[in-house]
Amino acid sequence: MNHIFDFFIDAYRDSSWLIITLEAIAFVFGILSVWFAKKVNIWVYPTGIICTVITVYLLYINDYLGDMMMNFYYSIMSIYGWWNWARKKQNKPVVPISRTTSKEKIIGVVLFVLTMIVTYTVYKTFDYTLEIPNYIDIVTSGIFFTAMWYMANKKIENWTLWIIADIITVPLYAYRGLGMLSLQYVIFTILAIQGYKEWNTYLNKNKPTASK
Repeated sequence: MNHIFDFFIDAYRDSSWLIITLEAIAFVFGILSVWFAKKVNIWVYPTGIICTVITVYLLYINDYLGDMMMNFYYSIMSIYGWWNWARKKQNKPVVPISRTTSKEKIIGVVLFVLTMIVTYTVYKTFDYTLEIPNYIDIVTSGIFFTAMWYMANKKIENWTLWIIADIITVPLYAYRGLGMLSLQYVIFTILAIQGYKEWNTYLNKNKPTASK
């Protein structure tokens, strides 16, 4: 237990109070965002924007370009998701929780591949020496990108992608010495599993008809 405690403490011994405070704020608002997503509450987006904007800065100063790009994208996509979730017709959400159609699955695969290509290109453009963590970063960037798009459109598959990418990210951030963010992704994983169960229960009860 002491080794685990030392891991989280040692990573911040040489960090400024500003960096520690910013990471703590991102930690709290990130968890709140996933909690609100689980509850299908539109507050997922304002809390998520606070988290991602701070995380963009933290990743930028640590030169993690792939993850930085994804969090910048989250910030932009959160604005779209906020608008999309807020739309109502006759006091009912225009975008209901649903499962992806065959067409949306194909779009997801295309987004995944394109994101990996773009992330790889960014690394090469900045002349980075790619190591195993960078390749993992490239793959998780593709998964996160697709998950965020699915979430903005209330597709239940977003939770499956979050779970996969979160599990991969936990040891990745631990390896990088970002203990607080690593712990955050452990909590994200738990909440994502709960989110999938709650959305799946909703779909089984309401059985919405997905559009083609």
